[in-house]
Amino acid sequence: MNILIIGAGGREHTFAWKLAQSPKCNRLFVAPGNAGTAQIATNLAIGVNDFQGIKTAVVENDIELVVVGPEDPLVNGIHDFFLNDEALKSVMVIGPREQAAQLEGSKEFAKEFMKANNIPTAQYASFTADTLEEGISFLSQMKAPYVLKADGLAAGKGVLIIDDLTEAQAQLKEMLVDEKFGAASKTVVIEEFLDGIELSCFVLTDGKDFVTFPMAKDYKRIGEGDTGLNTGGMGAISPVPFVTPAFEQKIHERIVLPTIEGFEKGNLPFQGFVFIGLIKVGDDPFVIEYNVRMGDPETEVVLPLIKNDFVELLTATAKGELSTQTIDIDQRTATTVMLVSGGYPEAYAKGKEMQGLTIETNSILFHAGTQLKEDKVITSGGRVMAVTSLGSDFKEGLRQSYATIEKISFEGMDYRKDLGFDL
Repeated sequence: MNILIIGAGGREHTFAWKLAQSPKCNRLFVAPGNAGTAQIATNLAIGVNDFQGIKTAVVENDIELVVVGPEDPLVNGIHDFFLNDEALKSVMVIGPREQAAQLEGSKEFAKEFMKANNIPTAQYASFTADTLEEGISFLSQMKAPYVLKADGLAAGKGVLIIDDLTEAQAQLKEMLVDEKFGAASKTVVIEEFLDGIELSCFVLTDGKDFVTFPMAKDYKRIGEGDTGLNTGGMGAISPVPFVTPAFEQKIHERIVLPTIEGFEKGNLPFQGFVFIGLIKVGDDPFVIEYNVRMGDPETEVVLPLIKNDFVELLTATAKGELSTQTIDIDQRTATTVMLVSGGYPEAYAKGKEMQGLTIETNSILFHAGTQLKEDKVITSGGRVMAVTSLGSDFKEGLRQSYATIEKISFEGMDYRKDLGFDL
C-alpha cells in the first residue's frame, strides 16, 4: 500500500525507516520530511497543518494509510477532517480524533480524565484570569516547589517549577493576565510537586485493545547531570533498568488498563499511540502527562526494538483489529544520543554542513533537524540527529553510540556525554 507520514523530525524518520522494511509498503511519502526521510521516501513540501494540501497529496498518490507524527494536527482535528471528507473517509489514519487529542491539547482535560478514571496523578486545581486571586491563595497553601502548567500546547515550554512562593505567584499572574504563553496559558493548572524518577510508557491502541511497547527513560536537560535548560530531549534508553516486573504490573493495572477503559467510557475515539509520562515515587507510578503520539527522541530508541511488521501493526490498529496482534520485542537494550546545534535550546545557527554520515557504523542515524542542499546534508533545527545503537545492556549501547558520534561533525555540534548516569 502507499503510505504518508506527517511530520519532519526524528520520530518521522524512524517511522519511515520502520515502515519501509515491510513488504506491504509500496510507495512511502513524508510531509514535509527531512534529509533522512529523503533517502528512503518521497518528501512532499506540505506543512503538517495544511489539511487541504495533505488531502490533495493523499488523493493524487492513492494513499491508503496516514501516520500522524506530531501533536498539532491531531489537536487541530486532522483525523476528523478525513472522516468528514467523502474523498478521504476510507483512508486509514493513525492518531486519535480531535476530542481524544485533548488529552494532550489541554492539561485540565487530562487531569479531569485521570480523576474520573481513578488514575494516580498529582493533586491539582485549575485557574483563569478571573480566578487569579484564588490561584494566588491556593499557592500559599501548598508546599514548595510549585508546579505551574499552561493548559494548552506551548511547544514543550509551558511548565514552570518554582521554589519561591512570591515568584510562583508572580509567574501565575504573568501566565494568566499577561498571557506569557499566549492562548496556551488562558487556563493554568497548579499541581503538587512529585519527587521521583521519570520514565515513559508507550501504548498502541485501537480504542478497545492495545499492545505496549518497551518503556523508555529520556533526558530532557541540556547539561551533564541533568542541569541547565529543558530541551525537547537529549537522548533516551530503552528498556528502563529500574522497571521490575512488579512495578510494570502496577503501571499496567493502575494506569494503562484504566486509560484504555476510560476512552470507551468517555466516548473518546482513539486509534493510535498513547505516550504516558510517568514518575516513580517510592515504588508507585503516577501520571505526569499524556501525549497522543509517540515521543521524540523516544521513538528513535523504542521502534528499533520492535520486530513486528509495522505496516501490519498499524493497519490492524486502524481497522480495530489489534486483538489479532502480539508484540515481538528484541531483548537487547537500545540507546539514543541526540546531536544538537551549538546554543540550543536558546538561539542557535542553522545551515551547517554535516560530515561523516556515510562512514560504516553499527549505529542507526535518525535525522531530526536536517535538510538537503545541493546534495549536502545541512542542519536546520536545534536537535539535529539521533544516534541509536543496540547492545546487551545500556552501557554497551551507549559505547557504540558515542563511538559513532566521534565520526560525525558539524560546526557547533553538542551532545550529552553522561546519558545513563542515573541508572
